Amino acid sequence: MELTDYIQKFFNDFLTILSEMSPYLLLGFFFAGLLYAFMPRQKIEKYFSGSPLKSSVLASLFGVPLPLCSCGVIPTGTALYKNGASKGGTVSFLISTPQTGVDSILATFSLLGLPFAIIRPIAALITGITGGYITSKITKEEVKEVQFEETKKAKKSFLQKVKDAFKYGFLDFIQDISKWLVVGLVLAAIISALIPDDFFNVLNLSPILQMLLILVVSIPLYICATGTIPLAAVLLLKGISPGAAFVLLMAGPATNAATITMIGKVLGKRSLFAYLGTIIAGALSFGLLIDYVLPTQWFMQVANQQLSHNHGQDLQWWQILSAITLMALIINGYIQKFINNKTQTKNNNIMDVQTIKVDGMTCNHCKANVESNLEKLPFVNVAKVNLTDKTVTIEGDNIEMELIKNTIDSLGYKNL
Repeated sequence: MELTDYIQKFFNDFLTILSEMSPYLLLGFFFAGLLYAFMPRQKIEKYFSGSPLKSSVLASLFGVPLPLCSCGVIPTGTALYKNGASKGGTVSFLISTPQTGVDSILATFSLLGLPFAIIRPIAALITGITGGYITSKITKEEVKEVQFEETKKAKKSFLQKVKDAFKYGFLDFIQDISKWLVVGLVLAAIISALIPDDFFNVLNLSPILQMLLILVVSIPLYICATGTIPLAAVLLLKGISPGAAFVLLMAGPATNAATITMIGKVLGKRSLFAYLGTIIAGALSFGLLIDYVLPTQWFMQVANQQLSHNHGQDLQWWQILSAITLMALIINGYIQKFINNKTQTKNNNIMDVQTIKVDGMTCNHCKANVESNLEKLPFVNVAKVNLTDKTVTIEGDNIEMELIKNTIDSLGYKNL
């Protein structure tokens, strides 16, 4: 093939994968917004503590459908822990939540089929419960740090909640996952264009070796649950085993270097070992189940039908329209982020404020958790996070910077 042929194949495959996923992603974003706006998170916190089994089960049940990306789940889980959740309940939430979400489940169905879409949340639920229960048992003698006091928030009207649902689903959430979604799509299209079909069959690696190889790559990999789907679909076409593809779907979103560092810092080494051990054992167990117990054709048929015989010419108008809409929303997210950062910088120049650098903030959930916990301090009136500059601007009376820094450190971030 000539270079122009590779380029044409890349764009065709990128368009195909994007168009196949877009309708389900848009529907998933809508449900994500509804969950964010109408699920009472303050009331949920009390269910994350209690007996080891109860807290693990409830935390996993709440975590599986939540639309939190792999970077957003850590500050959210940390805030839950600081507001009363047990270590077991927190670890259950951290394991189950990033593996799935309403958006990724629908997108999984679109590219990989119903069997993958069903087993993915089941695996997240089982590993979440297991990891949380183990954590509760091995950390029961550890003393918990002082919790933050819960602040009461004004009740919002139904109309305001609907507005919040659309704002979160089609702006904030897209801002959080768009980078890694695009990375996943681009990598999938590159692999599809450059790597020959049956590449893994030629290597002749056993399914177990494939799983171990994918696991080594996935643990430090920083990618969201939705971003792993096109990668897994294309790797299936190149000859990887369905079990190894599932290891990518499970371990890729659930772990990354930043996650490992923050869990060790906030929850301790025992919790970190339980977290990593459960994900590794769970990913390999479900991978082996798929490859050696369940029928292989369940997990291969849809991916082959959707991608191997479709290079853009058979796409429906509603798929193309959905792809255009999704790309427009992604672009709008970056534009809004730029405008907000510019406005905040301008406001900071005309106010008497204190600004500090904070490392580790990566998404809107990081922003919300840092702001909300700082604003619980009695001397802080307003706290504003600038994700681009990695800064926090604090307004208040008689600001105690030492307490500010301690609060930021307790959330798992690093004050520079």
